[in-house]
Amino acid sequence: MRKINIHEAKTTLSRLVEAVEAGEEIVLARAGRPVAMITRLPVRHGIRIGTAKGLVRSIAKDFDRPLSKKQREVLFGGPVEP
Repeated sequence: MRKINIHEAKTTLSRLVEAVEAGEEIVLARAGRPVAMITRLPVRHGIRIGTAKGLVRSIAKDFDRPLSKKQREVLFGGPVEP
């Protein structure tokens, strides 16, 4: 764990971020006293498939039918020309 003065950290931030990405933890100090720590965030591995499984109980049989003229006007707040 490396200890860096805040002033030095401001001038070398890019290099510090690279070190953190490589797994190093860095302690920021003000006048030699530790005040904060820079650590790597957990790596996210994209979207998890199947996380909504079981949440949708049923879908109406006509869910994909076109909206009526009145429904379109309510949805868009006024007359809509096709």
